Amino acid sequence: MLSLSMADQPLNVLRSAELKRRGIAAVEEALRFGPVHLLVRNSPAAVVLSAAEYNRLRRQADQPVTAGSSCLEWLLELPPAAVGRSKEAIDAELRQVRDW
Repeated sequence: MLSLSMADQPLNVLRSAELKRRGIAAVEEALRFGPVHLLVRNSPAAVVLSAAEYNRLRRQADQPVTAGSSCLEWLLELPPAAVGRSKEAIDAELRQVRDW
């Protein structure tokens, strides 16, 4: 098992060669650390979830969307950031990443 970092989030990675060699035991071991990202020829191929996580996502997907819910309402319901940023700081950050 190999841990990579993408966008500052560690990924729980299992390569196809190790899966072939160790079988389901490799998947079971990796699932202890969260979803398992399967790589085939060093390219992402699939993600394996525990049954509990899969069922949680299914229940969440089955929840009806409340009428009148909007992106703005969703954003307003988010908890505040631990460290606030000023409008000027956000604008400066956006200028750095924009290339148009």
